[in-house]
Amino acid sequence: MANIKSQIKRNRQNEKRRVRNKTVRSEMKTRVKSAVKAAEDGAENTEEALRAAVKRIDKAGSKGVIHKKQAARRKSRLVRRINALTADS
Repeated sequence: MANIKSQIKRNRQNEKRRVRNKTVRSEMKTRVKSAVKAAEDGAENTEEALRAAVKRIDKAGSKGVIHKKQAARRKSRLVRRINALTADS
């Protein structure tokens, strides 16, 4: 445990950020999963689910939860995957 006042405060701040980032990451993963599932099932709301997932990924990248380039990579892979799934059906 830290003895220094500034480090105690820093630990509190880091814990708050960790919890906030965790919820953002979880929401992002959930949206991605639902978009992929919609594409696999051939649902009508595939485009809507994809748009929601891309929005969450963008937001996480802009807030610094994930790196901007990682956000771009995730979006690219997601769109390619969904295009492949929708082309098959």
